[in-house]
Amino acid sequence: MTSPDHSQPSLTDSRTSLHRVVRLVALFNLAYFGVEFAVALAIGSVSLFADSIDFLEDASVNLLIFLALGWSPMARARVGMALAAILLVPALALLWALWRKLQLPVPPAPLPLSVTGLGALVVNLSCALLLARFRHHAGSLTRAAFLSARNDAFANVAIVLAGGVTAWTGSVWPDVVVGLGIAAMNADAAREVWEAARGEHRQAQA
Repeated sequence: MTSPDHSQPSLTDSRTSLHRVVRLVALFNLAYFGVEFAVALAIGSVSLFADSIDFLEDASVNLLIFLALGWSPMARARVGMALAAILLVPALALLWALWRKLQLPVPPAPLPLSVTGLGALVVNLSCALLLARFRHHAGSLTRAAFLSARNDAFANVAIVLAGGVTAWTGSVWPDVVVGLGIAAMNADAAREVWEAARGEHRQAQA
């Protein structure tokens, strides 16, 4: 007598759980985008501006994952390559914010900068923990979401520290340097996702 095959229900349960997680992560990111963007405009922070756009990008990434999970491997690989391009959006937004800051080099208010960065850290750590067990589930799609949340947590620590250094020095540069660092991390994440998606695309073609 053969034992029952539970592989299909297990796979279905896993996919349902992943759908639920990416939907929740998208909502978290969209909500905190509004908070961080408002504070960034109010205090004139380059790093918060870049990070807020990153929250909006993360919400878009997780929404695309939610929609694409049931697609074919080839289609998922193509979405993965598109997500690699999306990961570069914060870097482009940063260039605009940096240009404005250099026209009027006034440092942001340190306390709101650090407090907002700390809130962002809590959100991103929560998202990274939620996504960690699914980061290999759908190839480059969930890898994109996990890498973005993980990198954002590192960036948020830097934002909190930038607030302290700004309070100590009264300089605009800690905020600017952290903003540039956020752009660099997103560029590296985009490269990793692009390479993974290209590999999946070649396997699907084969």
